[in-house]
Amino acid sequence: MITLPLHEQHQALGATFQANGDWEIPTHYGNPQVEYKALHSSAGLMDLSFRGRVIVTGDDRITWLQSIISQDILPLQPGQGRYSTFMDHKGKILSYFRALIRPNEVVIEDVGEVGEQTHAALKKFLLYGTKAKMIKGSENQGLLLLSGPKATEILKESLEIEVENLGSLQSLPFSFEGAEGFLARTEETGMGDFELFIPLQALASVWAHLLKTGQPVGLKPIGKAAIDTARIEAGLPRLGPDINDRIVPPEANLEGIAFSLSKGCYPGQEVVARMDTYGSVKRRLVGLVIEGTEDELPEAGATLFSGAREVGWVSSSTFSPLLQKPIALGFSLRDFTLPGTQLEVETQGKKYHVSVTALPFTLPQ
Repeated sequence: MITLPLHEQHQALGATFQANGDWEIPTHYGNPQVEYKALHSSAGLMDLSFRGRVIVTGDDRITWLQSIISQDILPLQPGQGRYSTFMDHKGKILSYFRALIRPNEVVIEDVGEVGEQTHAALKKFLLYGTKAKMIKGSENQGLLLLSGPKATEILKESLEIEVENLGSLQSLPFSFEGAEGFLARTEETGMGDFELFIPLQALASVWAHLLKTGQPVGLKPIGKAAIDTARIEAGLPRLGPDINDRIVPPEANLEGIAFSLSKGCYPGQEVVARMDTYGSVKRRLVGLVIEGTEDELPEAGATLFSGAREVGWVSSSTFSPLLQKPIALGFSLRDFTLPGTQLEVETQGKKYHVSVTALPFTLPQ
C-alpha cells in the first residue's frame, strides 16, 4: 500500500485507515459522526493527496485536450475551470474530472478516488509530435480539502486570501512560507468546498497551520467516512462507484455540466448528440431513500426492482444523519425516475422498500 505524505501526522491524530485503491487513507479520526457535525457547523480538513491529478504543460496543452475531452475549454482564461468527461467511441465514460486552467498549465483533477485512471486514459492519445507533457500531480503536489461554513473565515485568517466571491471551479494563487500553491472552489460536500494544491515540501506546514488556525472555531480533521456521507446527501456522484464505463454522461445528469454539444468532434460526441436530439437516455442517476437500518446499507451494484422486474442498480450508499435512514445514489430506467416512485432493493439476501427522490436529499416538507 502507498501511504500519504502526511501519514505520520494522521497517525498522531488517531486516524483509522482504510484501503482506497493502492493508497492507505484515513477513514476517520475516532468518531465519523463528530466529523460530519463539524462539516455542517464549522469546517473539516481532509487530505486528498491520493486523488488522481494530471498536470499538462506545453504549447499544445489546451488544443490537445480540446480535441479529446467532452467539454469546451478554449474560451477559459487562467483562474477558470470546467467539469469534463473523457469517453470512448461508444460514449462510455472513461474519466470524469475538473480541468483547472492555470497560467502555464492545465490541472486535471479526478472527481473521485480512482488512482491514476485518467492519466492512463489520456496518455494513449498523446501522440508523438504534440507539444504537451503530462506528469502525475502526486509526484510533486499535495491536495487538501477545506469544507464547511467556517472555511472562508479560516482561509482569510490563515492564508490571507478572500474566497467568499470565488465561483465554482475558479482558482487563485496563494503563498505560505515561500511556497507557491493555488486554491480552487469545488464541489465535494455541497457546503462550501475549497481545495488547496500545495507543493509537497510545504504540505505538512500548511496542514498544521490550518488545523491550528481553525481550532478555535471548531475545525476538525475528517476522513473518508464523513466526506462520503456529506457528498451522497448532496447528490454528488463520483468517478468510480457512480460514474464509470457502464454509463454515458447524460445518464449521470451531466448535461450542461461536463460535455458540449457544439464544440466539434471528440470521442463519444455522436452518442451524446444523438441522445440530445432524440431524447433517448435509457436511465438516470437518482436519489434513493431506503426503509432499513444503519446495518442494512445496500452494497454497490445491488439490484433495484419494480415488482419482479430489474430496473437499475445502486452505485453508492450511506446512512444519512439528515434523514436518519440509509440513502443511496443509483441508476434506474427512465420510467422509474420520478420522485416518489416506489421500488425495492435486494441486498444481503433480503429486499427493502425504496423511494426515489430528487437530488440533493432534503428533509420532507
